[in-house]
Amino acid sequence: MNYRMVCSTVGKMLIAEALLLLLPLAVAFYYQETGTPLAFCITAALLLVIGLLMGVKKPRHRRIYAREGFVIVAISWLIISAFGALPFIFMDAIPNPIDAFFEVVSGFTTTGATILTEIESVPKSLLFWRSFTHWIGGMGILMFVLAFLPQHENQSAFIMRAEVPGPSKGKLVSKTMITARILYGIYFFLTILEIIFLWAGGMPFFDSVTTAFATAGTGGFSVRNASIGAYNSLYAEVVISIFMLAFGVNFNLYFLLLMRQFGRVFKSEELRWYIGTVVFSVAVITVNIAPLYGNFATALRYAGFQVSSIITTTGFGTADYTQWPILSQMVLLALFCIGACAGSTGGGFKIERMMVLCKAARSQLKRAINGREVVAVKVDGKPLDAKYVHGVLAYLGFYVIIVFVGLFLICLDDVDMPEAIGAVLTCFNNIGPAFGRLSPVGNFSVLSPVSKLVLSFLMLAGRLEIYPMFVVFYYKAWKRKN
Repeated sequence: MNYRMVCSTVGKMLIAEALLLLLPLAVAFYYQETGTPLAFCITAALLLVIGLLMGVKKPRHRRIYAREGFVIVAISWLIISAFGALPFIFMDAIPNPIDAFFEVVSGFTTTGATILTEIESVPKSLLFWRSFTHWIGGMGILMFVLAFLPQHENQSAFIMRAEVPGPSKGKLVSKTMITARILYGIYFFLTILEIIFLWAGGMPFFDSVTTAFATAGTGGFSVRNASIGAYNSLYAEVVISIFMLAFGVNFNLYFLLLMRQFGRVFKSEELRWYIGTVVFSVAVITVNIAPLYGNFATALRYAGFQVSSIITTTGFGTADYTQWPILSQMVLLALFCIGACAGSTGGGFKIERMMVLCKAARSQLKRAINGREVVAVKVDGKPLDAKYVHGVLAYLGFYVIIVFVGLFLICLDDVDMPEAIGAVLTCFNNIGPAFGRLSPVGNFSVLSPVSKLVLSFLMLAGRLEIYPMFVVFYYKAWKRKN
């Protein structure tokens, strides 16, 4: 383990967070808030001092490997979340440190689960920071550092592999830094575009910005108690739905569009599966809830928005889906697990993994029928390496084990089974709302501190695709190289 390199890189992440705090600080000054500027200044100063101290001892060699990449990512996200909670604690907006940590982890991991019962009374600068954590976490704060601060190519590659969500993490161009800049450029453009559309539709500018941040990161924090339902605007719901689905698409496809490689985009099986899953789910739920709302159009409106929100793991709400028929709730529960595309800002198991599992199952079925037949698992017409398929199966094994262990720990809190299942799945898949008291009209404040810490770990494990969070606890990863 290259300890000095890990320490130096984590220090840079803390300095980057200190600089990012300047935006909510500016918001605090703009709205002439009392106390919040000092809270942000103290937090930023602490981050700067600690970040600079961590970089005092220069690494003897700057080369890092996969384990250093995993450790850097995991430690950075833990520390960044802890410091990100300080403004809420200093301002007494969330006085309990565990609650504040839960809220900020939920923000950075783009989960959107909240413990706040009265959101609109929180100072605007804190609400801005809360939503901004979604935007930062959507692409990843380490990706931000890779894009705009000089790094060795070897460092960048392993850090990007550890942080970018999805089973495939290919570079768009030869240089990782250029790839990070391209991805952030697309991300920034889509965010600005959504802000313009929402503002043009009559949504207040502050709300437009924070909503766009939450949509871009597929997070779901809203500055309104009733979430998106507070605006009661079909226009806003349609715009947000479109952008939620857009941010749930693999960003590599947007790069291909820019390169005018339209054929490769339309041939993407993952994109077809993604669109097909959305269309099928909306159709089933619309038909199922139409009697509840009295007409097809209203049912389609609510079904379309909620499916877009859940499959992209955004978690916005316009209706209390826990009051829908069981069939609709089961469809949404399935979408909880499936998630968005690989290489998007969405969470979940990922469409690509589901696709590979289905194809692998079909391959095994054909082999069982005819033992001599060898059927390759193909995606986009190209056979997948056996190691890739085994990797997906291993990830499924980890996924199931973590869900059951998380469920066991949450049930120790004497939580109802539907609530416990919903809490574990929604946090591990970075969605936000669940069922029962944790539904879109409820919040997570009812859970014990231990449950909140367990769910915080699940949010981080889900956002970082499991491995970084467990490598930190694997003693062999910390051994020095000979």
